Amino acid sequence: MSAENSATGAGPGTTDAPLIPLHCLRHLEPGPPRLAALPTGTPVWLVSRHSDVRQVLTDPRLGRAPLYAPGAPPLALTPNIMDDPQSLLNLDGSDHQRLRRTVQRAFTPRAIARWRPWVASVVEGLLDELIDHGSPVDIVSAYTRPLPVAVISRLMGLDGLDGKRLAHWSDHALSATAYSAEAIRTAMGEFAAFGAEVIAERRAAPGEDLVSSLLAAAEESGDITEHQLVSLVIGLVVAGHETTMTTLGNALVYLLGDGREAWHRLAADEQSAAAATEQLLRAVPLGDSDVLPGLLRRTVEDVEIGGVVIPAGSVVAADTGAANHDPEMFTGDLVTELFSPLAAPMYTFGAGPHHCLGAWLARMELELALHRLARRLPSLRLTEPPEGIDWRRGLLTRSPNTLQVAW
Repeated sequence: MSAENSATGAGPGTTDAPLIPLHCLRHLEPGPPRLAALPTGTPVWLVSRHSDVRQVLTDPRLGRAPLYAPGAPPLALTPNIMDDPQSLLNLDGSDHQRLRRTVQRAFTPRAIARWRPWVASVVEGLLDELIDHGSPVDIVSAYTRPLPVAVISRLMGLDGLDGKRLAHWSDHALSATAYSAEAIRTAMGEFAAFGAEVIAERRAAPGEDLVSSLLAAAEESGDITEHQLVSLVIGLVVAGHETTMTTLGNALVYLLGDGREAWHRLAADEQSAAAATEQLLRAVPLGDSDVLPGLLRRTVEDVEIGGVVIPAGSVVAADTGAANHDPEMFTGDLVTELFSPLAAPMYTFGAGPHHCLGAWLARMELELALHRLARRLPSLRLTEPPEGIDWRRGLLTRSPNTLQVAW
C-alpha cells in the first residue's frame, strides 16, 4: 500500500527502535475525512468513522482499478504484490466478479465447514510435536507459521512446499521498507515462475485441489488470461497463510500478556474461542498505520463522505483499524468484551465487492488454534516481556518473528 521510508534492503527481522504490541497501538480518532499524504507525497484522504469506512468500501464511485489507471499518482516507494493492475485485487465491476467466481465457491462457509475436522487434526498434530519438543519453544516456528502453511498447501495441492522459500517470497511480496525494489522484483519473478509451474502440472494431471478447480473454471469462462491465473495462484498462497499467521501470533502476544486472565475461558469450549476470535480480529490490526494507512481506493467522481466532498481522482484510505475502534459502535475494550458478540460489523476483512475471500477459512483456523492450544497447555506463558519481542519489520503486516513460550 505505502511505505514510510525508502527501501533499505534490510530484512524483516532487522532490529531498530523498540515496537509496542499491535493491540496497544493508538488509532486515528474517528472524525470527518481529513487530508494527509502517503510517503510518496501523494495526497490521501483518511477516512476513519465506521459508517464512512463502509461507504468507501461499498460505494461504486470509489474503486481499486482507478488506483492504477494511466496518470494515477504513485502509491508506494517500492513494488509489492498488490501493484498488479490485472490481479483480482485491482479489478472492479464485472471484470472483478468474473475472476472472483473462479475461486469463491471454495471459500463459502459451507465449503470451509467440511475442512474443519482435517484442520483440527493438523492443529492437534502440531500440538503433539510442540509438547514432545518440550518447554521452552518458539511458538512461531512450531505453531503459528506451520498451521496456516499446512492448510493452504493442502487446499491447493502443494504438499511438500518449502516453507523457507515460501516465507522468502511472502516477505518480499508484502515488503514496504524491508527490501530494495530490485530484490522484490527478483523474488516476485521467482514466485511467478513457481505459480506457472504449478499451473502446468495441474493442467497435465488435474486433481481435487483448488488450483485444478480454478483451471476448470477458467477454461469454462474462456476470458481469463494466463497472467491472471498465475497472479491468482501466488496471491492465494500468500493470502492463505500470511494474515492468519500474523493474526495468530499477535493474538498470542495479547492472550499470554495483557489478556492472560482469559486463557482458561478460551480453553473451555469452541464457542468462547469463536467469540474471542471475532473480537481479536476486530481489535488487533495486521500492521502499523504508518505503513498500512488503510484500504486504498480512488474516486471516479466527486463523492461526499461524512459531510466532506472528496474530489474526483482522489486517493482515499479506509482506516479499518480506526473504524473497528469507533466508540460510536464499539463501547468496550478487549478485557471487557473478549467473549461478547460484536456490537457492529468489523472491517478487518474489508466489505463490499472486495471482501476477503478467505475470511471464513481464517476464522476457522484461528478458533481451532486458540481453543486447542489453551486446552492442551493451560499454563502456557511468555518467557520474555513484550518489549523484548523480535518483530518482523518493514512489511505491510507485523507479527512476532519469534515468540518464546514455556509451560
